Amino acid sequence: MSTTRKIAVGTLAAALGVSTLTACGGDPDRAADDGGTASKTVTLVSHDSFNASPAVLKEFTRQSGYTVKVLKSGDAGETVNKAVLTKGAPQGDVLFGVDNTLLSRALDNGIFEPYEAKGLDRVPEAVQLDKGEHRVTPVDTGEICVNHDKKYFAEKKLAPPQTFDDLVKPAYRDLLVVENPERSSPGLGFLLGTAARYGDEGWQGYWKKLKDNGVKVVDSWEIAYNQEFSGSAGGRKAKGDRPLVVSYASSPPVEVLYAEPQPAEAPTGVATGTCFRQTEFAGLLTGARNPDGGKALIDFLISRKFQEDMPLQMFVNPVVEDAKLPELFTRHGARVDRPYTLAPGKIAEKRDQWIQTWSSLVLK
Repeated sequence: MSTTRKIAVGTLAAALGVSTLTACGGDPDRAADDGGTASKTVTLVSHDSFNASPAVLKEFTRQSGYTVKVLKSGDAGETVNKAVLTKGAPQGDVLFGVDNTLLSRALDNGIFEPYEAKGLDRVPEAVQLDKGEHRVTPVDTGEICVNHDKKYFAEKKLAPPQTFDDLVKPAYRDLLVVENPERSSPGLGFLLGTAARYGDEGWQGYWKKLKDNGVKVVDSWEIAYNQEFSGSAGGRKAKGDRPLVVSYASSPPVEVLYAEPQPAEAPTGVATGTCFRQTEFAGLLTGARNPDGGKALIDFLISRKFQEDMPLQMFVNPVVEDAKLPELFTRHGARVDRPYTLAPGKIAEKRDQWIQTWSSLVLK
């Protein structure tokens, strides 16, 4: 994902006509009845990219007795900001979609109650970034990577770029579109990837080279991928002319799954040397009106049933070790063995400063 993810692929699915379950506004069913019986509805607050099969959500209801309602709150950054503003009187019971790029903001503002989920022993410790306190539970991972339009590069007889270093070469001048990290989770992930690759000092010089090489910056993944990128279904329709875009390692399967007819091969590929690992989390919101339902939902989010549904719903990787991946997802998605990462503490310390510096370097 989400991203959130992430975050972005659900928007593509929506653009291609995939339905999502959303509850907007207040939910009177959440309140306890006059007899004091606890609500049997649990509200999940998430970014716009959340999606799950109706049958899977019905299975949660069958197992737990709780009905899930989903309240979508924009992208991952907006979702976290709204949760901070409503701290203590949250819009729902569980928040899903805060990722490692924004985790410190959520934790520092105390929006989550600690809860150690059942089944957490099946989740690798490497993604349990709040292991000591269990304020959040990892749910999925994904890689933010540059995608390329296979047809463009084949017609030009030009090898697509594979690494960050490649992107600043003259052969790829005026080909790349990226998202503004001030506004976009994939854009922020790409910026963090360059910081991980080139270090505190070197990333600035790298972005100067990208700017000199004609990189285009837009506000959102939706604009970049579905309007500017020539390799996506939306981009082709919009006559996009950028054959390189910051998206996800799991974006190619989306282009296959929702195409009519489905192609034998994805029309897009992934530069695996540009990938930054994103991990998304869920947490029980402080002041949740249905904390028992919230805990049951968090348990379910790392159940095998939900984890195996995610790849073709949100196009993210399961975190539990016993989940199986669908063949379409593995065949058309890119395997990233060594994504770039940064420690949460490093992101917390440097994120805002890096964004401000990036803005002065690239947008002025």
